[in-house]
Amino acid sequence: MAPIPTQWTRLIRFVAAETAQIHIGQPVDPRLDVGLAAWNKQTIRAYEISGSALDPAARVTSNILTVEKLLSPLSREEMKVVRCLGLNYSDHAAEIKMAKPAAPILFYKPLASMIGPNAPIFIPKVAQPVEEHLSDYEVELTIVIGKAAKNVSEADALDYVLGYTGANDVSFRKHQLTTSQWGFSKGFDNTTPLGPVLVSNNAVSNPQDIPLTCTLNGKVLQDGNSSDQIFNVRQTVSFLSQGTTLEPGSVILTGTPKGVGFAKKPAVVLKNGDDCRVWLGNGIGTLVNPVIEEGRYQAKL
Repeated sequence: MAPIPTQWTRLIRFVAAETAQIHIGQPVDPRLDVGLAAWNKQTIRAYEISGSALDPAARVTSNILTVEKLLSPLSREEMKVVRCLGLNYSDHAAEIKMAKPAAPILFYKPLASMIGPNAPIFIPKVAQPVEEHLSDYEVELTIVIGKAAKNVSEADALDYVLGYTGANDVSFRKHQLTTSQWGFSKGFDNTTPLGPVLVSNNAVSNPQDIPLTCTLNGKVLQDGNSSDQIFNVRQTVSFLSQGTTLEPGSVILTGTPKGVGFAKKPAVVLKNGDDCRVWLGNGIGTLVNPVIEEGRYQAKL
């Protein structure tokens, strides 16, 4: 096997000012934190990519477009399934006083839960009041599968990865801790930001050395590294492919490091008007999302 070749290094999806249409492209500035620039309403220019994000033959053109609105790197239609690992960082397991799992803990998210950069995280009434339901943030390194994978070995697992992006696995702890199944508490509509940039597997030499942070209202609350994962990217892709086909467009959230809100004393919760930002290194950048509680005044965008 061989890694999936891509002609692009950093892929974004956006509405272009010139066409009012959705395009994919590669930022002209290779060092630009696209998510932060979009939030700050800075000018972002990108070389248009011909083809789709999941097409290995997609080609970076010389046509330059201006980003009017930044979107998640994949549309909901392109995401085949969203699989998530829970309790996958040693320091996070320690902070909540739980034993490291013997096998990956898996749950799924509905596609309706997925949102992009700058879009508001929407806390529904079923998860209010937030002080009781413990609305929480989780920065996560996220894998995007690029070719069908079934029964793959750990040695070959990275050859099926198209690229890496970021996510915020917003969780509601009261619902989560009521049952052993986490899908309900982590699957509400418009609660899971994804993005801002999809970085090609070819540009990530070691997915187990990616720094990641979460900042809430200007205060850094999580500051970790993917090196602390209990099940690394190779192990995760291999395990999830056993007896199960991971189709191109499958999205895999790989867990969060220590610093989550409900483990703090007193607990820190997401609430109406908050500014929540997750950042990942290796060119992924910052995913900024305001928080809205259903029935309350909207966050300022």
